[in-house]
Amino acid sequence: MYHPLFNNPEIKNQICEIGRRVYDKGFAAANDGNISHRVGENEVLCSPTMICKGFMKPEDICMVDLEGKQLAGTKKRTSEILLHLAIMKHRPDVKAVVHCHPPHATAFAVAREAIPQCVLPEIEVFMGEVPLAPYETPGGQEFADTVVPFLKATNTIILTNHGTVSFGKTLEEAYWKTEILDAYCRILILAKQIGGITYLNEQKSRELLDLKQRLGFDDPRFHMEDCDLCGNTAFQEGYRENNVPAPHTKAFDPPPSYPGYMKVPSSSPAEAAGGNMDALVKAITDEVIAALKSS
Repeated sequence: MYHPLFNNPEIKNQICEIGRRVYDKGFAAANDGNISHRVGENEVLCSPTMICKGFMKPEDICMVDLEGKQLAGTKKRTSEILLHLAIMKHRPDVKAVVHCHPPHATAFAVAREAIPQCVLPEIEVFMGEVPLAPYETPGGQEFADTVVPFLKATNTIILTNHGTVSFGKTLEEAYWKTEILDAYCRILILAKQIGGITYLNEQKSRELLDLKQRLGFDDPRFHMEDCDLCGNTAFQEGYRENNVPAPHTKAFDPPPSYPGYMKVPSSSPAEAAGGNMDALVKAITDEVIAALKSS
């Protein structure tokens, strides 16, 4: 089978490189996991089935359309590609998807344990709440559809009793999400062994969300007046759509209850100026003068 977009050595090499990283980190034993990258309006390159991600070569890569039909490649496409395609169809901004079984995050998936929030600053800023999609037998459309209710507000999802899936504009970005999540889950497990976790207080939790907003990252807590800052409540609607109860912390002390985060007005010069060029110049000048006075 031949397709003009199939000849893409750069993306094929990237898929193989991420496969090696996933394998070397212990996130995918034997032929576990799968990786994909969208290369056209209806074309996606992906890893084949039954291959170790640490030993993939560019010539092993397959191509499918957004319905899962194989368009090119000598090896059969991965059986779980429908999960990747469901994400891409509902999130046009997503170009790359990484699914694997990082052991510490998968431990939470097997225990069906909610991942605590308001503990580690980097997680609050760069990740936020991580939802747990309900279990479904892998490979079919029903399995792929379990993640759909959560896609609006996250780039990282735990697959109950299975593993994780992370996604983004690049393969590197998608892989980073998996690495960050598993490192955090490992820290939580280690902390549990030496006494437990300590939640941040309300003021410090709000400061981190303020920082996240200023850095330009979105968070579902910005848009929910009745959302508890640390209570794993941002994805309640997604759990209702899947007709499953929201996960709770059982292995750790329950999180503190802090009222919903009210999004603070933007203080960026562009928004403060309301799009008016003269006002924008004045706003920037005022900020520069204020900075000079304080230095």
